[in-house]
Amino acid sequence: MSLRERRPGRAAEDGEDAAGAPAEPGGSDRWLSLLPWDRFSAWLHCVCVVGFDLELGQAVEVIYPPHSKLTDKEKTNICYLSFPDSNSGCLGDTQFCFRFRQSPGRRVSFCCFLDQLDRDLPVYLKKDPAYYYGYVYFRQVRDKSLKRGYFQKSLVLISKLPYVHLFRTMLKQIAPEYFEKSEAFLEAVCSDVDRWPPPIPGKILHLPVMGIIMKLRIPTYRDKPGTMPVVQNMHQADAQISMALPTVHEVDLFRCFCPVFFHIQMLWELVLLGEPLVVMAPSPSESSETVLALVSCISPLKYCSDFRPYFTIHDSEFKEYTTRTQAPPSVILGVTNPFFAKTLQHWPHIIRIGDLKLPGEVPKQVKVKKLKNLKTLDSKPGVYTSYKPYLNKDEEIVKQLQKGVQQKRPTEAQSVILRRYFLELTESFIIPLERYVASLMPLQKCISPWKSPPQLRQFSQDDFMKTLEKAGPQLTSGLKGDWIGLYRHFLKSPNFDGWFRSRQREMTQKLEALHLEALCNENLVFWSQKHTEVETVDLVLKLKNKLLQADREHLPVKTDTLKKLQTHINDIILALPEDLQDILLKTGTT
Repeated sequence: MSLRERRPGRAAEDGEDAAGAPAEPGGSDRWLSLLPWDRFSAWLHCVCVVGFDLELGQAVEVIYPPHSKLTDKEKTNICYLSFPDSNSGCLGDTQFCFRFRQSPGRRVSFCCFLDQLDRDLPVYLKKDPAYYYGYVYFRQVRDKSLKRGYFQKSLVLISKLPYVHLFRTMLKQIAPEYFEKSEAFLEAVCSDVDRWPPPIPGKILHLPVMGIIMKLRIPTYRDKPGTMPVVQNMHQADAQISMALPTVHEVDLFRCFCPVFFHIQMLWELVLLGEPLVVMAPSPSESSETVLALVSCISPLKYCSDFRPYFTIHDSEFKEYTTRTQAPPSVILGVTNPFFAKTLQHWPHIIRIGDLKLPGEVPKQVKVKKLKNLKTLDSKPGVYTSYKPYLNKDEEIVKQLQKGVQQKRPTEAQSVILRRYFLELTESFIIPLERYVASLMPLQKCISPWKSPPQLRQFSQDDFMKTLEKAGPQLTSGLKGDWIGLYRHFLKSPNFDGWFRSRQREMTQKLEALHLEALCNENLVFWSQKHTEVETVDLVLKLKNKLLQADREHLPVKTDTLKKLQTHINDIILALPEDLQDILLKTGTT
């Protein structure tokens, strides 16, 4: 059994294109009828320019489109997160990303359409309505004409989408030119984005920006985990394509884990269990890439706690996350300021990394260090923790990656090996849980059209643990160790809670869909003839509610079933007196 997100849907009925993409939600007419900037909003919330003012410090100089809304708190966060800490010494051009909370109480006007697109994404790429991503291109160069002696400015893309590689590639193309041409160029870039097709998962998309066309494919939940359909220039018609992106969201996994690659299995456990983790790095580039690599290592599971690829002392959650009056929260922080070495000394797990360079030699074995040895940000690279892993160390993956370094295997190939290793480890862990949770589903014969859908059976930790003896991870993994202890710890974590809630929601929807199908298979007109008008009207109203629920919750029901139910409703109504017909035909149609 492979671990695939079992999100019910109506893909087969809605139709797919040759690339396996779902039909555009609402059809192409829906997309053509959008208002100006709606297409832009499907990809970006806004573009900001953050500069340095001698009197004000960091300040948002430009927000485009001008009508984009940001609260003062959001602007403050963007200002501080868009510049590296002064100690980073980032001369030249630097790219990194950050993540920050959206201020409560604001609705996104375009969210209904984006939600439709979101449903076809793998769970780990779904948008989090409470957070924005900021993708930064920062330039710092000497300029004697300025009082400060330096030109310092950041071009920042603010988006709900976690498409790190796409926006990094886009910034690399447009930012250098923007710093030369300024505002008119930025307006032209945004106009280009407002002509992009919708970010539909599974389709090959062509995204033009300032004379360059990016060709890419957003993954869908139907994709087999670990596979990546190749996007390449295959036809003569593609001659104008400037670049094909192999991924929209992945980082260079091996490069990120190389400084600590002897501890990758322990780090996988810490992320899986939602343990508080802090990454101390010399610059925002290293901190943000490492945090994103950590979050992705449990894919296709979704990391359900908060994570901040780049976190500063000015962040609005600084006090909340650094207080010593309570245990550190389940969060992964990426930091660069030496101040954090003291502020976060009480955190249980700290990763200290140096400059991320392509490894030219075999990394040396580095032991796990004790937390008391971490005194400053200048401490030696390594993992500082007293955590004892539940599973025995897998020496094979270490040897395989070491051999790759010796043979000068490309870092992309090393990343593929590492990603496959993490995927197999995660699947071996989660499959027994998937199997047990599936057994909580009532049998189909228990579903009666005349009764409410049956409830799912309760999750029992003891019952689940009993299944592990015969159907545990040993069926798919050769790793030894305390798997039982790892499961017990995981069942208390935010990642289990998020995963189980998602599965519970899917299974409940499936029961609702099966109940709806059972109703369709009954002769409802015959039933209505044997009952009173009051009972018949009550049935019609309940059936109409069922149809509304199927549409609202996107139940996994075939289109034919919905049509059949609508026909049943119409036939029942037509058999009633005319005065009731008029009322019932109008009821529940809006």
